[in-house]
Amino acid sequence: MRSGNPVLNDDAFRGYTMDDAAAASSAMTIQGTAFKTLILLGLCVGTASFTWSMVLTQQNVGAAMPWMIGGVVVGLISALVVSFKPTTAPYGAPIYALAQGLFLGGISALFEATQYNGIVLQAVAATFGTMFALLMAYQTGIIRATENFKLGVFAATGGIAVVYLVSMVGQMFFSAPIPYIHESGWIGIGFSVFVVIIAALNLVLDFDFIENASAQRVPKYYEWYGAFGLMVTLVWLYLEILRLLAKLNSRD
Repeated sequence: MRSGNPVLNDDAFRGYTMDDAAAASSAMTIQGTAFKTLILLGLCVGTASFTWSMVLTQQNVGAAMPWMIGGVVVGLISALVVSFKPTTAPYGAPIYALAQGLFLGGISALFEATQYNGIVLQAVAATFGTMFALLMAYQTGIIRATENFKLGVFAATGGIAVVYLVSMVGQMFFSAPIPYIHESGWIGIGFSVFVVIIAALNLVLDFDFIENASAQRVPKYYEWYGAFGLMVTLVWLYLEILRLLAKLNSRD
């Protein structure tokens, strides 16, 4: 059950058998995972509205910045804890969603204020439109998560992570990030399109992973773990679509 999402990997379920799940009060289901994903989305939207209001309505970017930075830090810590200890998912996943909401609300408001009115709505619509389209394609068998498909997406995801890491280190220590990929030229736009495609394909791997996990009847708390992994991919996809729309707008 390999997934391009670093949160959802086969190690998470290693050591669990049918007997282990049978000893639990209940087992993971796809429906339960979907419901918990909706809960996490609701928590994320709730805190996002807080920093969104501070930046866009109150025009107080300075006051919102500590909340945004805190959201990034707390989100990263909670993500690492849940990733290495899935039993904490019922608590860590909601914390992650709340923290990410603080960051997403502020950064979305900044894009809305500096780019054009409606860019956030377009990014949200594109994110969930992509998710539902891929879900339908997965359920109907149009897209199949074969081993080669998983390996390809996993490798591409890792490559993107390396590129972003090198660019970040170059910016921090040498004031020289990787050129072109963050700009609004055709190279930058092409790179963003590629990243959006890979982020979207990670959703297919996540669907497959959740389906396989539920078939193995792992313990109930893994519904939170599966929902958490799906949230990680959705947040990444949304941010990349937002960046792509901003680059396209900069060429007008």
